[in-house]
Amino acid sequence: MQHEALFERDPRNPILRAADLPYPANSVFNAGAAIVEGETLLLLRVEDRRGLSHLTVARSRDGVTGWRIDAQPTLEPSPETHPEEIWGIEDPRITFLEDEKVWAVTYTAYSAAGPLVALALTEDFRSFRRLGPVMPPEDKDAALFPVRFGGRWAMIHRPVSTFPGVGAHLWLSYSPDLKHWGDHKVLIEARKGGWWDADKVGLSPPPLATPEGWLVLYHGVRTTAGGAIYRLGLALLDLEDPCRVLARSDEWVFGPEESYELFGDVGKVVFPCGWILEGDRIRLYYGAADTCLALAHASLSHLLDWLKNHSRHSPESRCT
Repeated sequence: MQHEALFERDPRNPILRAADLPYPANSVFNAGAAIVEGETLLLLRVEDRRGLSHLTVARSRDGVTGWRIDAQPTLEPSPETHPEEIWGIEDPRITFLEDEKVWAVTYTAYSAAGPLVALALTEDFRSFRRLGPVMPPEDKDAALFPVRFGGRWAMIHRPVSTFPGVGAHLWLSYSPDLKHWGDHKVLIEARKGGWWDADKVGLSPPPLATPEGWLVLYHGVRTTAGGAIYRLGLALLDLEDPCRVLARSDEWVFGPEESYELFGDVGKVVFPCGWILEGDRIRLYYGAADTCLALAHASLSHLLDWLKNHSRHSPESRCT
C-alpha cells in the first residue's frame, strides 16, 4: 500500500539553485519565508565558495517563479562587531511579532565555540538590528512564537548535550524582552531505538497558529549504515500553553525521495525553515541536500485530520 502523501512536491522543483543568484555561490537552501507587501519573501541561506554562509532576500509575486534576488548578500556575517558570526550565519526562521509590528529573524551564528542561536529584528528586510546571541553553543533550529504567553515571548530551540546518550531534543524557553531567556523546559524528545526520529530532532519552520493548536513541523534524524536521513514529522501544541503537547506523529510525513533531495553537498536531506499559510493551503519551502531550494504544497485541514489519527504513542504531555 502506498503511503498517504500529505505534502506534494511542486513539479517545477528545484525552484532556486546557486546558478539563479546574481553573484557566484556554491549553494542556496534552508530559507525563511514570509508574505511582505503582498509578495512572497524568502530569506535564503547562501553558502559562498569559501564554505561560509550568509542570508539573501528573494521576492516573487506567485511564490514559485520570477524571483527577484538582491544583487549582493542582504545580511552578511559581521565578525568584527559580532564575533559569534566568524564562520557564517545560517538557517533563518522568520516570525512577525504582532505586538511589536516587527519581523524577528532567528538564525544560527557559527562561532569559534560552535553554533548558537542569534536574533535580529527588521521592518523592511533591508536593514537589520542584531540583538546578538540569545542561546549559547551548541544550539540551533530556533524560532519564536508570534505572540506572548503570560506577558513573555516563547522560543523553540534545539540545544545539544555533551553528556553521552542524552540525545538532542526540542526545548521551550521564555523571555520578557527577547534578550534574556530562561524557564527552559524539554518540549519534544528525540525517541529511542529504531524510530525515524531517534537520534535527534529539531524545529523546521516557526510554529503555525491553527484553530486546534500550534502546528509544529520538525525534522528527525536517523543514522543508518548508509548515513543520516533527515525526515519531517508533525506535532500540535496547546494555543494558550505551548508547553502542552497535544499530539505527535508516529510516522514521518515527508522525506528525501527525489534526486535533488538524495544527492548534493549533504545527501538524503529535506530541511524546511519557512512555510506560508494562505486559506487552507500551505507552501513549504525546504532545502534539498544542502544544495538547492524546493517547494511542497499541503492542506492545513488535511494535516490536522491526519495528525489526530497518527499520534497513538504520544498522549498529551507537558514540558519537563
